[in-house]
Amino acid sequence: MSGWEVRMSNSRGVPYFYNTETKESVWDPPAGLAPEEVKALPGAALLGGAGADAGARPDKVRASHLLVKHAGSRRPSSWKEANITRSKEEAIGLLRGYASEIGDDARAFGALAHEHSDCSSHDHDGDLGWFGPGQMQRPFEDAAFALRVGEISGVVESQSGVHLILRTG
Repeated sequence: MSGWEVRMSNSRGVPYFYNTETKESVWDPPAGLAPEEVKALPGAALLGGAGADAGARPDKVRASHLLVKHAGSRRPSSWKEANITRSKEEAIGLLRGYASEIGDDARAFGALAHEHSDCSSHDHDGDLGWFGPGQMQRPFEDAAFALRVGEISGVVESQSGVHLILRTG
């Protein structure tokens, strides 16, 4: 038995992982646990998505993303390029290539977000932290809340560009 369970933070109002054997607590799913194992932990219903009450939507989710901007993006520049000129179709093609490299590997997702994302969150492997309704652009929010913890989206289009989203909490 791993000793891990999911608990709700009284101060933040979001779930976290607690190891009853080592007394360790972490915000991210514990290393070494597969997504299926995370979903089977005691208290996993607090994570939302699979295992939660049918139709229940969590108050907040945590997600990482890999953003590829294009010339039609709201702000077509980034930490990597002062003037982004690629077409939306080219951006989608790049993102699909990254998706193929990632598969369902969260570590690969973080590494590619760190190297290729046009968002400043690249410094944190694409991690955007916890957010609730109304804090992100609607298409992004809808996609992030629809994912199960550990699941990676397909291409999501927003005013910022095109994204892959990994729900992490």
